[in-house]
Amino acid sequence: MGDFVQVAQQFTQFYYTTFDQNRSNLAALYRDQSMLTFESDRVQGTSGIVEKLVSLPFQKIKHQVATLDAQPSSEQGGIIVMSIAECNREDLQDPTRPARADNLQVDEEERTMNYTQVFQLLPDGAGSYFVFNDMFKLIYG
Repeated sequence: MGDFVQVAQQFTQFYYTTFDQNRSNLAALYRDQSMLTFESDRVQGTSGIVEKLVSLPFQKIKHQVATLDAQPSSEQGGIIVMSIAECNREDLQDPTRPARADNLQVDEEERTMNYTQVFQLLPDGAGSYFVFNDMFKLIYG
């Protein structure tokens, strides 16, 4: 029963490390039937998802997962992964970068944003998993 937790931990570490370093490298985790909902904006398919992730209005980011929960999602071996975390937008710390109208307003003292993200991982038939569903939402408050 613990295997799904280990898979979730390994996946999450890989996903956020890759996201922080080069978002375009996340393409291998998605398939044409995958769907991303990012702040209520829905995108389906590998190319659309990667295009959305790469086009986000920041250059540098660091994710720090605070909690991680996982459950088996189907008898076929799927896994639901939920992370609650914060991200630090390093570009907001650079005073030489111009302000952008599409940035969220972030208090000068606080440079992190809390979020929750849920993944449904499905077996790919080759001993690994792919992201079937990915839902991201900032937590305001």
